[in-house]
Amino acid sequence: MIQDLLQVYQPRKLNFGGGCLKNLPNDLQAFQLKRVLLVTLPAVLPRLQDLIGGLKKGGIEVAVDVSIRKEPTCNDFRKLLDIAKGIQPDCVLGIGGGSVMDVAKLVAAQIKNTQSLADIMGINRLKERSILLICSPTTSGTGSEVSPNAILLDESDDQKKGIISPFLVPDMVYADPLLTVSLPAAMTAATGVDALTHCIEAYANRFAHPLVDVYALEGIRLISANLVKCCRNGNDLEARAAVSLGSLFGGICLGPVNTAAVHALAYPLGSRFHIAHGLSNALLLPHVLQFNLPAAPERYAAIATAMGCSSSGGPELLAEAGIQHIIKMMKDCNMPLRLSELNIPADSIAGMAEDAMRVTRLLKNNVRELQYSDAVKIYQSAY
Repeated sequence: MIQDLLQVYQPRKLNFGGGCLKNLPNDLQAFQLKRVLLVTLPAVLPRLQDLIGGLKKGGIEVAVDVSIRKEPTCNDFRKLLDIAKGIQPDCVLGIGGGSVMDVAKLVAAQIKNTQSLADIMGINRLKERSILLICSPTTSGTGSEVSPNAILLDESDDQKKGIISPFLVPDMVYADPLLTVSLPAAMTAATGVDALTHCIEAYANRFAHPLVDVYALEGIRLISANLVKCCRNGNDLEARAAVSLGSLFGGICLGPVNTAAVHALAYPLGSRFHIAHGLSNALLLPHVLQFNLPAAPERYAAIATAMGCSSSGGPELLAEAGIQHIIKMMKDCNMPLRLSELNIPADSIAGMAEDAMRVTRLLKNNVRELQYSDAVKIYQSAY
């Protein structure tokens, strides 16, 4: 396993810590930029006025876009790309959740690229990125700030599709936990479980690797020990920082190993019913783990240990304790636990299972082979 080929792409400069974003204007002086395109959210923009002022003081023009307010579609991306081509920035700065950062990454890659969106869909099909890309997360969930992944909903077939390329790894990252303090408890919980899922699916994965295991297990430890604290007290800065770091570690796992069946089965909830990505993962996580457990009991026992669980029995019992710990954590964060709680019709399960089986780029990573009938049973158990 150790001798297996592994490629890990990371930002040129990674800044982590409360208030680190304020260093960005000075850091950019060395690049002699003329124009920056800032992609962010309306709710975040008021908190970025000092940053914008600092950039302008350094002689940098700042164009702002706040159009990405939900999980992005291909058309959302194309509209922003047209705007960006008119601006011709030297740098794209994405400050927001995963949706904002994913689109910012793609815009930076495509402004001067002759490839179409269809050309770059999939793995390692993007050929270049020639302008500076900087990301700063405002949620602790997607890990997009350090991953080579971007996800768009393709309206032509209502399927979520990935663009995966080392050119989508930002040049610079400012992971500032202070940006997450005002995040509502429900979003904190959903994005936190998303980050936890990244770490779990990277560790219990057909292509797991010892180098990635280090990030995955530490991410599991940090998130599981602190997520409930963040939900109960959003101003707990130590807990916020711990979950932010755990999320970043999960993002690092996404490149070399990536996720598996939880994400594959979660995608149809987003594309069909517009359930937020993090919540979609959370609803399915315990049920996919229960399905997977027989194929990798030792791995799931190690995950449970990282979450602070113990058992006097063998690895299977310890792994079961880990699953119950996740369910309790979700309850303590006041998260819905059933698809039926979100008014998803039971007769949609067959169609969702069909959609999930198309996400072969993730299903191939799952520790247990999953068939259509298995997907149906998992949805039913989550219902």
